[in-house]
Amino acid sequence: MRLIIYYIAIMLLLNVATIFIGFAVENLFGSIASLVVFLSLYFAALWAAWVISVWLTKPKVVAAELPLAAVAKA
Repeated sequence: MRLIIYYIAIMLLLNVATIFIGFAVENLFGSIASLVVFLSLYFAALWAAWVISVWLTKPKVVAAELPLAAVAKA
């Protein structure tokens, strides 16, 4: 459940950034360039949000799961 919540929150933040960047590109270069930039950033944001949210929710390694030699050194 945490994974989905993190994914949605990160995706919302990245989408806001994508929209503002798209507006800026549209003002500078026109609507076709804006569309290309927006779609590229949107699909990159989908991927990045997933990678970041999986990284944030990755289970932590506990001492019981470590090999015996690693526990002895700690």
